[in-house]
Amino acid sequence: MTPMRRPERGWRMAERLDLPLSERRTLLPRRRDDDAFGKFSEGIARFLGTPRFLLYLTLFCIVWISWNTLAPVGRFDPAFRGFTALTLVLSLQASYAAPLILLAQNRQDDRDRVGAEQDRQRADRSLADTEYLAREMAALRLALSEVATRDFVRSELRNLLEELEEERAGAERPEPERT
Repeated sequence: MTPMRRPERGWRMAERLDLPLSERRTLLPRRRDDDAFGKFSEGIARFLGTPRFLLYLTLFCIVWISWNTLAPVGRFDPAFRGFTALTLVLSLQASYAAPLILLAQNRQDDRDRVGAEQDRQRADRSLADTEYLAREMAALRLALSEVATRDFVRSELRNLLEELEEERAGAERPEPERT
């Protein structure tokens, strides 16, 4: 068996499964947290939906327009050109904000889907538990219908007492003689 050789420099290394992972070289390093960009985009999307962001953006636009309209020297985006640079800056901000917001919405949809699945499983378990308890209660009712209640036992004892008293009363009476 021949020892493994590393490819010489300048060779493009194909994805090889016979080399350990540390031997493989990639153009971009592996990210440890695959969800890091999703978390980052959610943070931005949450910030873009706050009154603070709207206030900052409004102040930015007011300062930009005021500077380029009222400043005697140093105008970099004059008003007679229609604030072209401001339009480009706001378009750039919107072009980055929209996909980040969509990514955050997709992640939220995934969380909602998982939550809905967990709710469905919980509801199924609750339904199964409820059905089991209903069957157990029905079985207990059937079993209790066969059990003697206190009133039933008392009435039976009264009947037995009455029968005994009747027998005793009948035994105390003299029997007519037979001839």
